[in-house]
Amino acid sequence: MSLPLPDPHVFAAGCLLVAFLVSFGCVRVAIAYAHRKGMLDAPGQRRSHSVPTPRGGGIGIVIGALVGMPAALLLLPPSPGAGVVGAFTVGVIAIAAIGWLDDHGSLPIKPRLLIQLAATLLFCVAVSSHTASLWWAVPLLLAGVWCINLHNFMDGIDGIAAMQAMFFGGATALVAASAGAYGIGIAAAALDAAAAGFWWFNRSPARIFMGDVGSATVGFIVFALTAMLWAWRTDLLWPELILSSAFVIDATLTLLVRILRGARWYTPHREHLYQWLVRRGESHTRVATGYLVWNLFVCVPSAWIALRHPAVAPACCGVAYLLGAAAWRTGKRSCLRRRERHVSA
Repeated sequence: MSLPLPDPHVFAAGCLLVAFLVSFGCVRVAIAYAHRKGMLDAPGQRRSHSVPTPRGGGIGIVIGALVGMPAALLLLPPSPGAGVVGAFTVGVIAIAAIGWLDDHGSLPIKPRLLIQLAATLLFCVAVSSHTASLWWAVPLLLAGVWCINLHNFMDGIDGIAAMQAMFFGGATALVAASAGAYGIGIAAAALDAAAAGFWWFNRSPARIFMGDVGSATVGFIVFALTAMLWAWRTDLLWPELILSSAFVIDATLTLLVRILRGARWYTPHREHLYQWLVRRGESHTRVATGYLVWNLFVCVPSAWIALRHPAVAPACCGVAYLLGAAAWRTGKRSCLRRRERHVSA
């Protein structure tokens, strides 16, 4: 005989509380572990910090998410299905594991990319099986791998990636709840809670960095939540894309510019807008807060309009991305002018 589930609201609150507490506790342990194992990021030309800092704290987000998200997705209605939840869980574990190994000692790009491709493909096939065609797995795969890596690229200063994960998780929870996808909403809120447990130690001045174990896995989770909502109701893609716009715009435009300039785009660099701002003298806290301001005052209203008025949702998304591209270009030009004035002085 199966045991009756508790009240859904009590169960949801439990998922969030456990996700936060587990993440918080794991990060505390990770700080001591990183010091003991020598997992320290030293300052350097391509880094934005000034003192050696432990890495790998994102393991707290991973474990916190794993104890909160699959349970919410599987047990709270409407569930995306055991196959999707299983593929999601396997994907999180696989991407976190290869990231954890990379945090211990730099791994070649090929095995990391192969694991990312395999884990994402498994999830994409599971999601696509609930849509009109399995061929949707192909564009989903490309989007998923890019989402994983762009979050890795954007994790470069104190607090920024954790704050983005918190914002995305909380905002996605509201989008999902408004669309009737309660289970996906609570899973997104569990990401918010787990990211908050890590952010406490990652806010400036950071006591520990997220590392590949966290940034790559958060990217996969962001993609997975977006894909599950899209499969639930296709018009939800647009508000979800808007909520991710800050990181997508900065990472994508930076990569395109480096490719067009003929640079070795796959090598480490400090060419993202947030890195330029820090190099020009802005504090980590101020830059991360600037991205949060964009999220709150541009993304939230745009996503709300897209959610409430599906007919204009694609246009809302397009306008948000055009505004973001203009802001990115303006920010870069401002940094360049400040550098020229400094050199001439």
